[in-house]
Amino acid sequence: MNATSADAGDVRARHEANRLAWNEGAVRYTEEIEETIAFLAAGKSNLHPVERANLGELRAWCRTAIHLQCASGRDTLSLWNEGVAQVIGVDISDVHIANARRISAALGAPAVWYRCDILDAPHALDGTADLVYTGRGALCWLHDLDGWAAVIARLLKPGGLLSLFDDHPITWLFEMDTEDLAPTRYDYFTHIESSQGWPATYIGELDVPAAQQAVKHERLWPLSAIFGALHGAGLTVEHLGEHREAYWDGFPKLKPALKATLPMTFSMLARRSESA
Repeated sequence: MNATSADAGDVRARHEANRLAWNEGAVRYTEEIEETIAFLAAGKSNLHPVERANLGELRAWCRTAIHLQCASGRDTLSLWNEGVAQVIGVDISDVHIANARRISAALGAPAVWYRCDILDAPHALDGTADLVYTGRGALCWLHDLDGWAAVIARLLKPGGLLSLFDDHPITWLFEMDTEDLAPTRYDYFTHIESSQGWPATYIGELDVPAAQQAVKHERLWPLSAIFGALHGAGLTVEHLGEHREAYWDGFPKLKPALKATLPMTFSMLARRSESA
């Protein structure tokens, strides 16, 4: 299955399953709401140094940012702290969006939140975004990359910019809990997996036993597929970076010398034409 041949019904079923799984997993974000409010109220930002280098001084050029797969809004509201006048978050999880609304209400932030599959991002938002922002473990939950890219293209203003910063797909090819590089033997080009329960390094144990949790579906997207989807949607990819820097420790046991040989993340900037 690839972005152009995926069955629409299968895509929707996988996304709906992921909604249910994230409604369970988002409890960890709910537990951190007060800490998140304090963090943001102090004017702090979750923007990664790689993103900051790519985007420059946001307050100088970005009035409206739309964050796709915004989770509970910490990163979205970090954009506001960085100087974006209005931020909009879209996420499939009911619990994440409820958390985001609580946080922004406590801060009095000019934020709007939409609970929907990002493939259904409201058309009222079309052509409104100076910046579409996404990443940090987002792409793996999507099962229609062409549909994703088409949404980005319609949300951006003419001349608007996509900023993507996410796990490098090569990290899927190695086990995450070993000291040495051990291959997973996944197919880089086609790997899809389904699972129950959350890794201890991420969400960890929930009150619901793993065997009773919702089944979730993830997908490895090669860099070429990401580039191809954005190009196919009419966007111009202006930047591709591969970075040793991570935004979370996905390989906690890996020897530092080996970890330093791998790209942990990548970033991509793509722009809608001024004449589009």
